[in-house]
Amino acid sequence: MEDTEERFIQIERMSVDQAAGAFVMVAGAIGSLLLVIWQSKCHCKVNLCWIFSCERRPGTEEEMKKLKDQAKELKEKTAKQGKGDPEKGNTTPRLVPKSSLEPEIVSS
Repeated sequence: MEDTEERFIQIERMSVDQAAGAFVMVAGAIGSLLLVIWQSKCHCKVNLCWIFSCERRPGTEEEMKKLKDQAKELKEKTAKQGKGDPEKGNTTPRLVPKSSLEPEIVSS
């Protein structure tokens, strides 16, 4: 007859940094879930333990048209400025990585 003893998995105690990491992972997962819900285009209501409650409704058609017009104006404005035109002084700086093959100049 087999042992009737219950066998449990022995788990070692967590250190403080492991507990903090677990807390951050759980908080990040909950936060990202709330972000997805909040950024969705549907009507949603969030109730957090009756302490915090918020409701989100999608924008009306008029608000969406205004946003679309603002986006068009911004796109036209950036196109008129002529990105990268050195005469107008609005060049975008570029970061060039330093090659390890280039000799370093050392002043002595």
